[in-house]
Parts: sequence; structure tokens; C-alpha cells
Amino acid sequence: MSRRVALGVIRRFERDRRGASAVEFALIAPVMLLIYFGLVEICQGYMASRRASHTASIVADLVAQSDATTTQDLTSIFAIGDMIMRPFPSTPLAIRVSSVTMDANGVARVDWSRGSKTTTLTARGKTSVVSDLPPGLIDRGESLILGETEFEYTSPFAQVIKTPIKFTRSYYLRPRTVERITCANC
Repeated sequence: MSRRVALGVIRRFERDRRGASAVEFALIAPVMLLIYFGLVEICQGYMASRRASHTASIVADLVAQSDATTTQDLTSIFAIGDMIMRPFPSTPLAIRVSSVTMDANGVARVDWSRGSKTTTLTARGKTSVVSDLPPGLIDRGESLILGETEFEYTSPFAQVIKTPIKFTRSYYLRPRTVERITCANC
């Protein structure tokens, strides 16, 4: 082949744009897939966080609506919390509900407490001090219900995010019908 024919073939190859779209797609597709799966991951994590928050709110609200409660009632309420977390597994969910009263010295103390798990968010000790209440939430002699959740979110893409992310939420609600909610067997 002569040099002239070779240059003609090269020029024709340079002007040929038939494969340009395929090359551009091959360069952009991995980035687009990474963005897509990243958005899926962010949405899943956000949904797990919102459900853990909603669970803490519902548990505290159900207890705050009653005049008195029992350990059986709390076990049923914890089961409702497990159902709220669906489609996420309930195994990494821990729930704790406590009644807290401000004493005459301005110290918040636990009246009773119950946790759904024995490993995380266990029940607070009776008369133990609750130091993490927001200031000014309750006055001396007042009581509130403290609902807490802890959820360890494990990514479906465990190769990217290897360690679980822990979501913790706390909700404070005043008793609705009585000054202080009692718990039998707590």
C-alpha cells in the first residue's frame, strides 16, 4: 500500500464518527452507575433514620397516653416499634422507655424504665440521674416519658460501607391524663 493510500485511510478514520457515542457511553456509564447506587444508599439510610425516629416518637406517645402501664403493655408497644421499622430488620433495633421526674432539688431521676434488648439500651436504674435532658424541659415535681431508640443500619452495599451506622433518637413527652405514669413490675 502506498503512502498516499495509507494517509487516505487514516483521514477517513479520523472523520468517521460512528463509534463516538459508544465510546462516550463507555466513559460515562460507570460514573452514572456510581451516582445512582450512591443515591439509593443515601435514600435507604435516610429512610432507616426516619423510621428509627418515628419509632421513638410512637413508643413514647403510646405510653404517655395511658394512666398506668405494665411490663406486658411495654412488650406489646416494643413489638409495634419493631413493625414500624419494616422493611428494615428489627434485630438491630433497641428501644427504651422511661418515666423521669424532676425532684425538689432540680435533679431528674428515673421512676421506672424498661428496655427491649438486654445488650443495648438496657433499662435505666430506678432513681438514677438523667443528665441528658434538655434544660428547662420540666420543672420540679413534673414528670415526662422518655422514648429512645438505637438502630444499627447496615448498608446493602457492604463492600462500600463496611461498618454499620448507628442512628439514635430520643423523644420527650408529658403524660396526657395523669401527672405521673406508673408501671407495675418495672
